[in-house]
Amino acid sequence: MSKTRGRPPRGASGNGSKHKKKGTLRKAYETERGLALQAKLEDFLASDYAKTYAGKVQLIFTSPPFPLNRKKKYGNVRGDEYVTWLADFAPRFLKLLKPNGSIVVELGNASEQGLPVMSTLALRALLRFLSRGKLHLCQQFVCYNPARLPTPAQWVNVKRIRVKDAFTHLWWMSPSPRPKASNRRVLKEYSAAMKSLLRRGKYNAGRRPSQHKIGETSFLTDNGGAIPSNVLTVANTRTGDRYQRYCKRYGFEPHPARMPEQVPAFFIKFLTQPGDLVADPFAGSNTTGAVAEQLNRNWLAVELNEEYLRASRGRFPKNGKPDKR
Repeated sequence: MSKTRGRPPRGASGNGSKHKKKGTLRKAYETERGLALQAKLEDFLASDYAKTYAGKVQLIFTSPPFPLNRKKKYGNVRGDEYVTWLADFAPRFLKLLKPNGSIVVELGNASEQGLPVMSTLALRALLRFLSRGKLHLCQQFVCYNPARLPTPAQWVNVKRIRVKDAFTHLWWMSPSPRPKASNRRVLKEYSAAMKSLLRRGKYNAGRRPSQHKIGETSFLTDNGGAIPSNVLTVANTRTGDRYQRYCKRYGFEPHPARMPEQVPAFFIKFLTQPGDLVADPFAGSNTTGAVAEQLNRNWLAVELNEEYLRASRGRFPKNGKPDKR
């Protein structure tokens, strides 16, 4: 990606464009490191833009519309149709990826309509996606939101026969069993107990009831931080950030399902390095692109909804006022 630095090649927009347009496909805006396109994903994947980026993406990080059994304002395919719809993207995403690249997809839980039981749509969609793309499932992550509102309301608040659903899954996949990754880039600050242990230089070594044998110096190396777990705790309660202020100032309605910045930041740091290209094919308010830019990665965002894209400019302070209609 060094030649294009995440931006469209010459002739990618304007008069005399060499990039063929199919359906709705236009450049919404660009920055020094990234390009936002308004496009139906199928149209983008069939365009010359996709050919330009083929084999150059290090990470596809995205949160597609969840496999709900009810229609949401931000648009979603329902029922069994969702399983086929999502899976059909897997082999086409692979064409964008580097051989050691990764795909991380957030999938939420869903309930059967009118019943206090879970739907298996998300799991079936994941399995079909893996199969169609011949992908390895590298690791399962859970994103826990302790401040999430109680849902499903009918069974949690009214009937009181379920507890609230407070997490989503993020599935890390790759065409390679050993994709590019390093947990050294996402170390957490040591706990007070670990800092104390490092100062003392000793601890209770020996064999544990689990039969693990802990050596006398196993935990005495200061690695700069602790290895994080696959449970990400993010209370999505932030208000009044730059994006929301921009929406209020220019009269945009904020995206109803925004991704907390900490989530893409974790995976971008874990699975890429500065200069790598990160793509989000369901960009929404373009949190992924904004975080990638902050972390000195290049980015590509594809989103169909024009209003979401116009509002997403507010995530980039140098972009100024929204474009005119």
